[in-house]
Amino acid sequence: MIHWLHQEDGYCEGWFESKFFCNDENSKKLNVYVKSPDLSECAEKCVEAFNNLTEPQINEICKGIMESVKEGGMDKEFECPAPEHALDILDSCWFTALYVNMLHKEDEIAYVVEGEGEWGEVIGFAVKNNKVIYVGVDYLDCMEEE
Repeated sequence: MIHWLHQEDGYCEGWFESKFFCNDENSKKLNVYVKSPDLSECAEKCVEAFNNLTEPQINEICKGIMESVKEGGMDKEFECPAPEHALDILDSCWFTALYVNMLHKEDEIAYVVEGEGEWGEVIGFAVKNNKVIYVGVDYLDCMEEE
């Protein structure tokens, strides 16, 4: 599922095909990062979970993105879609990377996804144990530190 480009201690990078989200080139190819080759199995689990987000979870993410834009989007000219069309926000943003947020193989599946919007702001979301726990600009604050 993951095509590894680099696998060194402290830096592992690969890519995978997203089933739903697109990157800035409207491609389904997203990067994946993990801290150690020992956690490559965790990366596979995270990518599988990401590719199996449910429709309600995706809607929750889209609504969270819309709220984030309303709270602090840099481009005040940007117009959010109506709440009943939450998925339309995905026409104005893209995702580039999935960061594995697990330090040990025994940890619950956890990851952070990073992207950007046409309104000029980075955006991301965090998922832990199959629950969306955060959507907004401070997504990297959700990363576990050793």
